[in-house]
Amino acid sequence: MTTPEFACVGSIIIDDIVYPDGRTDMAVLGGGGTHTAAGMVAMSVRPALLACLGTDVPPEITERLERDFDMRYANQLNMPQIRAWQVFEWNGRRTEIFRVDDYLRFLAEPTPDTIPTAMWDVPAVTVLRGADEFLRFCDVFPNAEILWEPDQHFMIPENREALVAALPRAAVVSPNLLEAGQVYGENDPAALVRRMLADGANVVALRLGEAGSLVGRRGVSDLIHIPVVPVQHIVDVTGAGNTYCGAFLVGWHQTHDLRTAGCYGAVAASFTVEQVGVLDTSIIPDFQSTRDARLAWALAQ
Repeated sequence: MTTPEFACVGSIIIDDIVYPDGRTDMAVLGGGGTHTAAGMVAMSVRPALLACLGTDVPPEITERLERDFDMRYANQLNMPQIRAWQVFEWNGRRTEIFRVDDYLRFLAEPTPDTIPTAMWDVPAVTVLRGADEFLRFCDVFPNAEILWEPDQHFMIPENREALVAALPRAAVVSPNLLEAGQVYGENDPAALVRRMLADGANVVALRLGEAGSLVGRRGVSDLIHIPVVPVQHIVDVTGAGNTYCGAFLVGWHQTHDLRTAGCYGAVAASFTVEQVGVLDTSIIPDFQSTRDARLAWALAQ
Protein backbone atom coordinates (compact mmCIF):
# COMPACT_ATOMS: atom_id res chain seq x y z
CA MET A 1 0.00 0.00 0.00
CA THR A 2 1.51 3.31 -1.11
CA THR A 3 2.06 5.94 1.60
CA PRO A 4 0.36 9.25 0.73
CA GLU A 5 2.70 12.16 0.03
CA PHE A 6 0.75 14.56 2.26
CA ALA A 7 -1.29 14.14 5.44
CA CYS A 8 -3.24 16.39 7.83
CA VAL A 9 -3.65 15.83 11.57
CA GLY A 10 -6.73 17.62 12.84
CA SER A 11 -10.46 17.35 13.37
CA ILE A 12 -13.64 16.81 11.38
CA ILE A 13 -16.59 18.79 12.76
CA ILE A 14 -20.15 19.05 11.51
CA ASP A 15 -21.23 22.69 11.79
CA ASP A 16 -24.74 24.03 12.15
CA ILE A 17 -24.34 27.70 11.23
CA VAL A 18 -26.59 30.53 12.46
CA TYR A 19 -26.18 33.90 10.75
CA PRO A 20 -26.98 37.30 12.31
CA ASP A 21 -30.17 37.66 10.26
CA GLY A 22 -31.50 34.29 11.45
CA ARG A 23 -30.63 32.26 8.37
CA THR A 24 -29.11 28.84 8.98
CA ASP A 25 -26.95 26.33 7.15
CA MET A 26 -27.23 22.93 8.79
CA ALA A 27 -24.88 19.93 8.64
CA VAL A 28 -22.00 21.82 7.00
CA LEU A 29 -18.67 20.03 6.80
CA GLY A 30 -16.06 21.80 8.95
CA GLY A 31 -13.14 21.20 11.28
CA GLY A 32 -9.53 22.38 11.24
CA GLY A 33 -8.14 19.20 9.75
CA THR A 34 -10.73 19.14 6.98
CA HIS A 35 -10.17 22.79 6.04
CA THR A 36 -6.41 22.20 5.97
CA ALA A 37 -6.75 19.13 3.78
CA ALA A 38 -9.01 21.07 1.39
CA GLY A 39 -6.21 23.60 0.93
CA MET A 40 -4.07 20.76 -0.36
CA VAL A 41 -6.83 19.54 -2.67
CA ALA A 42 -6.98 23.04 -4.15
CA MET A 43 -3.36 22.52 -5.21
CA SER A 44 -4.08 19.18 -6.91
CA VAL A 45 -3.07 16.99 -3.94
CA ARG A 46 -5.18 14.25 -2.33
CA PRO A 47 -3.99 14.10 1.29
CA ALA A 48 -4.64 11.54 3.98
CA LEU A 49 -6.92 13.00 6.64
CA LEU A 50 -5.85 11.79 10.07
CA ALA A 51 -8.94 12.57 12.13
CA CYS A 52 -11.84 10.84 13.90
CA LEU A 53 -15.26 9.86 12.60
CA GLY A 54 -18.30 9.04 14.73
CA THR A 55 -21.26 6.76 14.15
CA ASP A 56 -23.77 9.24 12.73
CA VAL A 57 -21.94 11.14 9.99
CA PRO A 58 -24.53 12.12 7.34
CA PRO A 59 -24.12 10.07 4.13
CA GLU A 60 -23.53 13.15 1.99
CA ILE A 61 -20.62 14.20 4.23
CA THR A 62 -19.15 10.69 4.19
CA GLU A 63 -19.33 10.72 0.40
CA ARG A 64 -17.64 14.12 0.25
CA LEU A 65 -14.82 13.07 2.58
CA GLU A 66 -14.12 9.88 0.65
CA ARG A 67 -14.22 11.75 -2.67
CA ASP A 68 -11.69 14.43 -1.76
CA PHE A 69 -9.42 12.85 0.86
CA ASP A 70 -7.64 9.59 1.59
CA MET A 71 -9.73 8.35 4.52
CA ARG A 72 -8.05 4.95 4.96
CA TYR A 73 -6.31 6.07 8.15
CA ALA A 74 -9.14 7.92 9.90
CA ASN A 75 -10.12 6.64 13.37
CA GLN A 76 -13.65 5.26 13.71
CA LEU A 77 -15.12 6.00 17.14
CA ASN A 78 -18.21 4.33 18.59
CA MET A 79 -19.89 7.58 19.61
CA PRO A 80 -21.85 10.42 17.97
CA GLN A 81 -19.86 12.64 15.62
CA ILE A 82 -18.69 15.96 17.03
CA ARG A 83 -21.17 18.66 16.03
CA ALA A 84 -21.36 22.35 16.92
CA TRP A 85 -23.50 25.44 16.54
CA GLN A 86 -21.49 28.21 14.90
CA VAL A 87 -23.33 31.41 15.83
CA PHE A 88 -22.25 34.55 13.95
CA GLU A 89 -22.98 38.10 15.10
CA TRP A 90 -23.11 41.30 13.04
CA ASN A 91 -19.63 42.35 14.18
CA GLY A 92 -18.13 39.12 12.85
CA ARG A 93 -17.81 37.42 16.23
CA ARG A 94 -18.30 33.66 16.11
CA THR A 95 -19.46 31.58 19.09
CA GLU A 96 -18.93 27.82 18.93
CA ILE A 97 -21.32 25.68 21.00
CA PHE A 98 -20.74 21.94 20.89
CA ARG A 99 -23.90 19.88 20.52
CA VAL A 100 -22.55 16.58 21.83
CA ASP A 101 -21.35 15.82 25.35
CA ASP A 102 -18.21 13.85 24.53
CA TYR A 103 -16.51 16.16 22.03
CA LEU A 104 -13.04 16.49 23.56
CA ARG A 105 -11.95 13.08 22.27
CA PHE A 106 -12.59 14.23 18.70
CA LEU A 107 -10.38 17.27 19.29
CA ALA A 108 -7.60 15.30 20.99
CA GLU A 109 -7.40 12.34 18.60
CA PRO A 110 -5.72 10.94 16.70
CA THR A 111 -2.87 10.83 19.17
CA PRO A 112 0.65 9.97 18.04
CA ASP A 113 0.35 6.39 19.32
CA THR A 114 -2.72 5.73 17.14
CA ILE A 115 -1.06 6.65 13.83
CA PRO A 116 -0.77 3.50 11.68
CA THR A 117 2.74 2.37 10.82
CA ALA A 118 1.87 2.76 7.14
CA MET A 119 1.87 6.53 7.69
CA TRP A 120 5.17 6.88 9.54
CA ASP A 121 7.09 7.65 6.34
CA VAL A 122 4.73 10.33 5.02
CA PRO A 123 6.92 13.09 3.44
CA ALA A 124 4.83 16.13 4.41
CA VAL A 125 2.22 16.64 7.13
CA THR A 126 0.33 19.41 8.90
CA VAL A 127 -0.26 19.17 12.65
CA LEU A 128 -2.87 21.27 14.45
CA ARG A 129 -1.99 20.74 18.12
CA GLY A 130 -0.26 22.25 21.14
CA ALA A 131 3.50 21.93 21.62
CA ASP A 132 3.62 18.69 23.59
CA GLU A 133 1.49 16.78 21.09
CA PHE A 134 3.31 18.38 18.17
CA LEU A 135 6.67 17.16 19.47
CA ARG A 136 5.30 13.64 19.83
CA PHE A 137 4.08 13.76 16.25
CA CYS A 138 7.57 14.82 15.17
CA ASP A 139 8.81 11.51 16.54
CA VAL A 140 6.09 9.60 14.69
CA PHE A 141 6.92 11.34 11.39
CA PRO A 142 10.74 11.51 11.65
CA ASN A 143 11.37 12.13 7.95
CA ALA A 144 8.49 14.50 7.24
CA GLU A 145 8.44 18.21 6.59
CA ILE A 146 5.89 19.28 9.20
CA LEU A 147 3.88 22.47 9.13
CA TRP A 148 2.86 23.17 12.71
CA GLU A 149 -0.28 25.22 13.19
CA PRO A 150 -0.31 25.80 16.97
CA ASP A 151 -3.71 25.22 18.52
CA GLN A 152 -5.34 28.53 19.44
CA HIS A 153 -5.92 27.40 23.05
CA PHE A 154 -2.20 26.73 23.41
CA MET A 155 -1.16 30.21 22.25
CA ILE A 156 -1.15 32.06 25.58
CA PRO A 157 1.72 33.89 27.36
CA GLU A 158 2.20 31.07 29.87
CA ASN A 159 3.15 28.72 27.02
CA ARG A 160 5.87 30.83 25.45
CA GLU A 161 8.68 28.62 26.77
CA ALA A 162 6.98 25.52 25.37
CA LEU A 163 6.46 27.25 22.02
CA VAL A 164 10.12 28.26 21.78
CA ALA A 165 11.26 24.74 22.66
CA ALA A 166 9.16 23.27 19.86
CA LEU A 167 9.87 25.80 17.09
CA PRO A 168 13.09 24.22 15.75
CA ARG A 169 11.32 20.90 15.12
CA ALA A 170 8.87 22.38 12.61
CA ALA A 171 9.73 22.86 8.96
CA VAL A 172 7.14 25.65 9.01
CA VAL A 173 5.21 27.25 11.86
CA SER A 174 2.05 29.20 11.05
CA PRO A 175 0.17 31.00 13.83
CA ASN A 176 -2.10 33.94 13.16
CA LEU A 177 -1.27 37.48 14.26
CA LEU A 178 -3.55 37.47 17.31
CA GLU A 179 -2.18 34.15 18.59
CA ALA A 180 1.48 35.06 18.11
CA GLY A 181 0.87 38.49 19.63
CA GLN A 182 -0.67 36.96 22.76
CA VAL A 183 2.41 34.79 23.33
CA TYR A 184 5.03 37.46 22.66
CA GLY A 185 3.20 40.57 23.84
CA GLU A 186 3.92 42.17 20.48
CA ASN A 187 1.57 43.39 17.71
CA ASP A 188 4.01 44.26 14.93
CA PRO A 189 3.98 41.45 12.32
CA ALA A 190 7.60 41.89 11.22
CA ALA A 191 8.80 41.91 14.81
CA LEU A 192 6.85 38.75 15.56
CA VAL A 193 8.24 36.88 12.56
CA ARG A 194 11.78 37.91 13.44
CA ARG A 195 11.34 36.91 17.08
CA MET A 196 10.10 33.45 16.14
CA LEU A 197 13.00 33.03 13.72
CA ALA A 198 15.42 34.17 16.42
CA ASP A 199 13.84 31.64 18.76
CA GLY A 200 14.70 28.80 16.38
CA ALA A 201 11.90 28.64 13.82
CA ASN A 202 13.02 27.50 10.36
CA VAL A 203 10.19 29.10 8.37
CA VAL A 204 7.43 31.34 9.71
CA ALA A 205 4.19 32.01 7.86
CA LEU A 206 2.37 34.56 10.01
CA ARG A 207 -1.27 34.84 8.95
CA LEU A 208 -2.64 38.39 9.05
CA GLY A 209 -6.28 37.91 8.07
CA GLU A 210 -7.46 40.51 5.57
CA ALA A 211 -3.89 41.92 5.45
CA GLY A 212 -2.53 38.69 3.92
CA SER A 213 0.50 36.98 5.44
CA LEU A 214 4.14 37.69 6.23
CA VAL A 215 6.68 34.93 5.64
CA GLY A 216 10.31 34.60 6.60
CA ARG A 217 13.11 32.04 6.68
CA ARG A 218 15.92 31.58 9.17
CA GLY A 219 19.19 32.99 7.88
CA VAL A 220 17.46 35.26 5.33
CA SER A 221 17.07 38.88 6.43
CA ASP A 222 14.24 39.91 4.09
CA LEU A 223 10.63 39.10 4.91
CA ILE A 224 8.02 38.65 2.16
CA HIS A 225 4.52 40.07 2.36
CA ILE A 226 1.92 37.92 0.61
CA PRO A 227 -1.23 39.89 -0.23
CA VAL A 228 -4.78 38.61 0.01
CA VAL A 229 -6.10 37.52 -3.38
CA PRO A 230 -9.12 39.80 -4.01
CA VAL A 231 -12.53 38.23 -4.58
CA GLN A 232 -15.89 39.78 -5.41
CA HIS A 233 -17.97 38.37 -2.57
CA ILE A 234 -16.81 37.10 0.83
CA VAL A 235 -19.32 34.59 2.16
CA ASP A 236 -17.62 32.94 5.16
CA VAL A 237 -14.05 33.37 6.45
CA THR A 238 -14.19 30.32 8.73
CA GLY A 239 -11.31 27.96 8.01
CA ALA A 240 -9.46 30.29 5.65
CA GLY A 241 -6.36 30.17 7.85
CA ASN A 242 -6.38 26.37 7.96
CA THR A 243 -6.80 26.22 4.19
CA TYR A 244 -3.86 28.58 3.79
CA CYS A 245 -1.70 26.24 5.88
CA GLY A 246 -2.53 23.18 3.81
CA ALA A 247 -1.79 24.89 0.51
CA PHE A 248 1.34 26.57 1.93
CA LEU A 249 2.83 23.20 2.84
CA VAL A 250 2.17 21.88 -0.66
CA GLY A 251 3.97 24.87 -2.15
CA TRP A 252 6.83 24.64 0.31
CA HIS A 253 7.33 20.90 -0.05
CA GLN A 254 7.25 21.09 -3.84
CA THR A 255 9.37 24.22 -4.40
CA HIS A 256 11.03 25.36 -1.13
CA ASP A 257 10.35 28.90 -2.34
CA LEU A 258 8.80 31.20 0.26
CA ARG A 259 6.89 33.42 -2.14
CA THR A 260 5.46 30.50 -4.09
CA ALA A 261 4.36 28.72 -0.92
CA GLY A 262 2.75 31.87 0.45
CA CYS A 263 0.93 32.49 -2.82
CA TYR A 264 -0.35 28.90 -2.82
CA GLY A 265 -1.79 29.58 0.62
CA ALA A 266 -3.35 32.90 -0.37
CA VAL A 267 -4.96 31.45 -3.47
CA ALA A 268 -6.52 28.51 -1.65
CA ALA A 269 -7.81 30.81 1.10
CA SER A 270 -9.38 33.10 -1.52
CA PHE A 271 -11.63 30.28 -2.70
CA THR A 272 -12.52 29.26 0.84
CA VAL A 273 -14.00 32.64 1.76
CA GLU A 274 -16.31 32.45 -1.27
CA GLN A 275 -18.10 29.37 0.10
CA VAL A 276 -19.81 28.17 3.26
CA GLY A 277 -17.86 25.43 5.00
CA VAL A 278 -14.91 23.44 3.70
CA LEU A 279 -13.72 24.46 0.24
CA ASP A 280 -15.29 22.32 -2.48
CA THR A 281 -13.41 22.87 -5.72
CA SER A 282 -15.79 20.61 -7.67
CA ILE A 283 -18.54 23.24 -7.65
CA ILE A 284 -16.31 26.00 -9.07
CA PRO A 285 -16.60 26.27 -12.86
CA ASP A 286 -13.24 25.83 -14.62
CA PHE A 287 -11.52 25.73 -11.24
CA GLN A 288 -7.97 24.98 -12.39
CA SER A 289 -7.88 27.86 -14.86
CA THR A 290 -9.28 30.25 -12.26
CA ARG A 291 -6.82 28.99 -9.67
CA ASP A 292 -3.87 29.37 -12.02
CA ALA A 293 -4.94 32.91 -12.93
CA ARG A 294 -5.15 33.88 -9.25
CA LEU A 295 -1.77 32.29 -8.60
CA ALA A 296 -0.21 34.24 -11.48
CA TRP A 297 -1.71 37.45 -10.04
CA ALA A 298 -0.34 36.73 -6.56
CA LEU A 299 3.13 35.86 -7.79
CA ALA A 300 3.28 39.10 -9.80
CA GLN A 301 2.64 41.34 -6.79
